[in-house]
Amino acid sequence: MSINSHVVKGTIVGALGGLLFGFDTAVISGATQGLTNAYHLSPFMLGVTVFSALAGTVVASIGAGVPGQRFGRRDTLRVMAFFYILSALGCAFAWNWSSLIVFRFIGGLGIGGSSVLGPMYIAEIAPPKWRGRLVGSFQTNVVIGILLAYMSNAIIGNLHFGANEWRWELGISGVPAVFFLIALFFIPRSPRWLVTQSRVDEALRVLQVTGVENSKEELDEIIASVHLEKSGASDPLFSRQYRKPVILALTVGLFCQLSGINAILYYLNDIFALAGASKMSGSLQAVAVGAMNLVATLLAMTVIDHFGRKKLLLFGTAGLAVCLTVIAAIFYTHAHMAWLIYLLMIYIALFAVSQGAVVWVYISEVFPNRVRAKGQSLGSSAHWVTNAIISLVFPVMANSSGSSPFFFFAAMMVFDFFLVWFYYPETSGVSLEQMQHRLGIH
Repeated sequence: MSINSHVVKGTIVGALGGLLFGFDTAVISGATQGLTNAYHLSPFMLGVTVFSALAGTVVASIGAGVPGQRFGRRDTLRVMAFFYILSALGCAFAWNWSSLIVFRFIGGLGIGGSSVLGPMYIAEIAPPKWRGRLVGSFQTNVVIGILLAYMSNAIIGNLHFGANEWRWELGISGVPAVFFLIALFFIPRSPRWLVTQSRVDEALRVLQVTGVENSKEELDEIIASVHLEKSGASDPLFSRQYRKPVILALTVGLFCQLSGINAILYYLNDIFALAGASKMSGSLQAVAVGAMNLVATLLAMTVIDHFGRKKLLLFGTAGLAVCLTVIAAIFYTHAHMAWLIYLLMIYIALFAVSQGAVVWVYISEVFPNRVRAKGQSLGSSAHWVTNAIISLVFPVMANSSGSSPFFFFAAMMVFDFFLVWFYYPETSGVSLEQMQHRLGIH
């Protein structure tokens, strides 16, 4: 079956939220030094500045499902686009540090909301045959957004805006955010959401427009699925039979961040500065790391079903532990600093083909249908809360000893390696129903 142009358009627009997600989370890396100078920030206050957006992300990732269900995925994404625009303008024209914190929090709401609603919207308009690849485009766009943020920082850094450079770096994301908002007025609503609102005729029209074969049969399946979910809506997640899936979801989200990935992405320019790189050199090295992230992510999408989730986690986690240990040793001894760029590129590649590729897929596979939404919310919350905490304390840890955070991340990867080896089941090639039986769920 060929893919319909309306599906392509909806996927591109939904995935654009992922690009903004990646851009807004990574762009702060180029602005940390300018913000420190402008507002005389201590390491802790710098951590709070980065943390402020993540606080908004945590709030929205937990709560976005409520307006997403009441008003629809598409219309709630319009609100997220408005948050992106407001945050970009507010950060660009921030009149003091407190106002900057408020506008970064608003931007975090956009990030958290789009991280939940974007993939959900794409999954609900995509035909089953294409669903995995189309939903995967959201993660690809996140990585593209990260790379574009590093490139944008490097370009703006070369334009010599002086003390206002950070304003341009944080404000430029308003441009794609405007396009995102406009584009959201030219895509259909989710047919699955329409069914939950008893707008069955409208849902059928959307299915027909998006080129679904046997659209009436597809509609009947959606209706049956929605009724099944409603019948299990009161099933408690924290019950004995879901103990293992809950532990798996919490730990896979937790250790994804305990690898240090987002702390490194957010403070990449500062890390290169600690290693003695000049401002421009650090920005260009960040672009190289971002490019490796994209290449490795694309590679991971082609191998995740072939090698399996557990094998990728074991391979990547072992490599991350070694790589982080060597990075920590470099900062501890202040020797071989020139190796840092290569080690960070190896680090980002190892993360992308293991933790980065597996985390969201694994969380979605270990829960049965009746509690999958609750389980994904739990795993996502563990991921974002850990991210926020690490990003808050990383500058303080790095300021006291450049090596200490990397030794900590390495130790966490060693612990994670054995946890995966002895506790995690392989989910690749196993049906969701078979996985329930393997995990003791009835």
